[in-house]
Amino acid sequence: MMAATSRGIHRLEVARPWVFDDPLALVMVGPAWPEIRAEMAAAFGEDLLRTTAAMLLVRSRFAETRLDAGRFAQYVLLGAGLDSFAWRHPDRLAAGLSVFEVDHPASQAWKLARVAELGLPHRDRHVFAPVDFEVETVADGLDRVGFDWSKRTLFSWLGVVPYLTIEAIEATLRSLAKTPSGSEVVISYLIAEALMEDLGRLCLDRFGRLAADVGEPFKTAFTPGEAEALARRCGFTVADHPTRDDVAARYFTGRADGLAPITFEQLLVVAVV
Repeated sequence: MMAATSRGIHRLEVARPWVFDDPLALVMVGPAWPEIRAEMAAAFGEDLLRTTAAMLLVRSRFAETRLDAGRFAQYVLLGAGLDSFAWRHPDRLAAGLSVFEVDHPASQAWKLARVAELGLPHRDRHVFAPVDFEVETVADGLDRVGFDWSKRTLFSWLGVVPYLTIEAIEATLRSLAKTPSGSEVVISYLIAEALMEDLGRLCLDRFGRLAADVGEPFKTAFTPGEAEALARRCGFTVADHPTRDDVAARYFTGRADGLAPITFEQLLVVAVV
C-alpha cells in the first residue's frame, strides 16, 4: 500500500519528467491513499518522502527496462504487491508474454478483491500464485499455476529481500536458477548501514520503524560484494549492479528540482549461467 501510494503521488506532485509513470497506482490503493500519504509524511517528512518515492520508482523502471531489453517469454513478479504492469501493458500479454504475480496469500487476496471491485480485465496469460516465502519455495507456488521452467524468464524481486532471512533468500535464488541460461533476476536489497550516507541512515531509521510497526521488520542487508557472492553461490552471474552514481546518471540527469537517489537500497541483476 505504501509503495503504490509512493508511485502514485510522484506523478501528482513532481513535475515531468517523471522517474516512472504508474497511472494505476492510486487507483489500486483506493480511497485510503490520502491517509497513507499523510502517515508516510508524518513518519518521513515531506522532503524525505519525495526522495523515498523516487527510490521506489527507480526500482520499477529498472525492472521494466530490463524486461524491454531482453527476449523473455515469462515475467514473474516476486512479491508483486499492487504492481499494475499487466494492466498498463496489455499489448505485451497479447504478444505472448506470460505474467505471473507471486505474493503472500493475504496480500494477494486483498489485491484480487480490489481488482474485482475495479472491474479490471483478466487475461489468460496473467496468473496469480500465492506463496509464503518463509514456509515454502517459490518453485512450489509456480508449479501449482503452470509456470514453464523451460522458458527464458525475467524475475522481478523488488522490495522483498530485506524482509526475508538469508536462508529464505538463498533457497529462492536456487529455485530460480533452474530456469534456462539467459533468464535473469532483478533484485533490490538493503545495503549495509555502514555504506549509507546520512540521508540513507535517516531513511533506514524512519522506514525501519514504520515497517516494524506494521509487523514487517528488516531482517537482511548486504554489502555489494556479499550480494554478488550470494548470487554466484546460487548459480548466477552478475549482469548489472549499478552504483548510486550510475542510477543518478540513468534516471535523474537534467532534473531542475534537485531530486536524486540515495544510498539505501541497491539494485542488482543476475543471470542464470
